[in-house]
Amino acid sequence: MPIQTDSDRYGGMRVAEILKRHGVPFLFTLCGGHISPILVACKQLGIRVVDVRHEATAVFAADAVSRLSGVPGVAAVTAGPGLTNTVTAVKNAQLAQSALIVLGGATVTVLKGRGSLQDIDQYALMRPHVKWAARVKRVRNIAPALERAFAESQSGVPGPVFVELPLDLLYPRAVVTQFYGLQPAGARRSMKSRLLNWYLARHLERMFSGVPAEDPPATPVSIAEPGARALRRAADWLDRSERPLLLIGSQATLRTAAAPGRVAAVREAVERLGVPVYVSGMARGLLGRTHPLLLRHRRKEALRAADLILLAGVPADFRLNYGRDFAASARVVSLNRSSADLNKNRRPDLGILGDPGSALLALTGLRTGERPQRADWLRARREQDAEREREIDAQAAPAEHGVHPLRLLRRLDDALAEDSVIVGDGGDFVATASYTVKPRGPLSWLDPGVFGTLGSGAGFALGAKLCRPGAEVWILYGDGSVAYSLSEWDTFVRHQVPLIGVVGNDASWSQIARDQVEIFHDSVGTELRHTDYHLVAEGFGGAGLLLAQDEDIGPVLRRAKDLAAHGRPVLVNAICQRTGFRKGSLSI
Repeated sequence: MPIQTDSDRYGGMRVAEILKRHGVPFLFTLCGGHISPILVACKQLGIRVVDVRHEATAVFAADAVSRLSGVPGVAAVTAGPGLTNTVTAVKNAQLAQSALIVLGGATVTVLKGRGSLQDIDQYALMRPHVKWAARVKRVRNIAPALERAFAESQSGVPGPVFVELPLDLLYPRAVVTQFYGLQPAGARRSMKSRLLNWYLARHLERMFSGVPAEDPPATPVSIAEPGARALRRAADWLDRSERPLLLIGSQATLRTAAAPGRVAAVREAVERLGVPVYVSGMARGLLGRTHPLLLRHRRKEALRAADLILLAGVPADFRLNYGRDFAASARVVSLNRSSADLNKNRRPDLGILGDPGSALLALTGLRTGERPQRADWLRARREQDAEREREIDAQAAPAEHGVHPLRLLRRLDDALAEDSVIVGDGGDFVATASYTVKPRGPLSWLDPGVFGTLGSGAGFALGAKLCRPGAEVWILYGDGSVAYSLSEWDTFVRHQVPLIGVVGNDASWSQIARDQVEIFHDSVGTELRHTDYHLVAEGFGGAGLLLAQDEDIGPVLRRAKDLAAHGRPVLVNAICQRTGFRKGSLSI
């Protein structure tokens, strides 16, 4: 008998209505019977449903949308393995402090714990990896749970949230009645059947009753603002400092995506502070690529020479050698939304809890003292930067075989359009790119963050290209990481997402091999092949280009840009020479 739907605002439609209310433009998913009503309802309401080939990609794409648009990205996945496949991407978002919402399908409420298909304790699985989690048990609770999810994901320190939505809450009531096998009143049945029928009918009534005609009011987002007294003290220290240094991380850009004018304001504030700057994470590109205050190299030496270090959304974790590289005599001011990150490893002389972007804006209006002359300090820092650039150029010699990765990345940097978005997914090749490829503007560099996750590239690039359809989007892949998400070339083709991937193919997990071989004289587990990744992309319907010698770098990159401009996703397989450029860079 064909299933008939009713005209009620069934659970799947309730979900779609709340997403629409919050301006969610895309729903990322890999389909499953548990979540079909959400997908269909979202399509009906004009939310673009983007289905991918692995659930982790759906979460990575939602993460990218959050970072670039300021609206929490949303991924919907089916129960059991559909959800377990997301855990790495969810954890990555938690550590990267990205606001996103994961909607997880679940078995019908009356079969929970009875051995039904894909039924596990999903709440226990997800709770350690999200800011907040909820199990919805009635249709009337769907909207309140989602309203809170949007607020929780963005308040304080942003992060992912999880909402579990059982199958029988999402489908129309008439369909669920058939799922339950309810019999009409008066049917001839045994006492046991009548009792079961009564129980199921009562359970069904409780699930579907009491749905309000109107949605609840939006839950406000709570973001702590930095205290004025502490900011005045920081401004006074800055006025007295002769060798200040500013480090800006992703947190300082959290509110800029939703308010484009804030980007210019934060940049102007940094310029007015007049302090040499290092940027990382989503703050890369904040000052463009040629700003006189922007530094890229020799950060350790600069930290050891500074007398005041301003950390704007940057914790003293392994990326700053746990604070051990700070000059012992330097004052440290930390601006952070997270109380844990504020004091991590190196307790600051002044910790200011609140939004770092707001703090930078406020500091410019509080400085009243006469500032020391700092021209020599900035000149010394820029000379160190220039010296390192010359060293890199000297190492980018023509390759003995294949392509030299430094030459490739230098030429790629020259080829980038001004609106480019760069996605890094890999170890050695991407870390090399961080020395050589210069983001053109704010919010134009996406990497996993502190978790160092491989496999984020396709999802990040998918989300980025959907948010900025007119921009060039590049994925820089290591040949280890590319295999995690190469199947998503099928997604790019099906959804007409013409981006460019470049694989640094040196047939090795080089970031690991370089130190492993030196220490243990054994490359076990680190060897790969010069696999024809470009042919795999072609097999999925995209374009593939082979780059095997230095003199072809320019023509191949131009061809890739042209193919993407004409609507085809393209993968460049660059056969690279192994180098010692990052020798001794293993992080712990």
